[in-house]
Amino acid sequence: MANAINPKQQAHELIDRMAPGQLSVVVGLMELILDPVARSVATIPWEDEEIDEEEERAIAASKAWLKDHDPIPNEEVLAEFGLTAEDFERMGQTPLEPEPRHFGR
Repeated sequence: MANAINPKQQAHELIDRMAPGQLSVVVGLMELILDPVARSVATIPWEDEEIDEEEERAIAASKAWLKDHDPIPNEEVLAEFGLTAEDFERMGQTPLEPEPRHFGR
């Protein structure tokens, strides 16, 4: 490998030597590095808690309800709380205050 003075040039040289399959993996990694939202989503821990009986019943009830009803549009649910889709988007982009740490829990 040639000693590139410029890291960007070195990256280009390495990319030029990659097979198509390797290249697609690197492109995905680069997109992940450059997109903070994608990086955050990629690092979210998987839900590993078991679903209890009450949750199973709620899921079954919602599926049964959907057999005879149309889903409720998100805009309609938001309107019940006096919110618009724009409000919801803005809320999703506003960072939450960190939760206080409670020692001894």
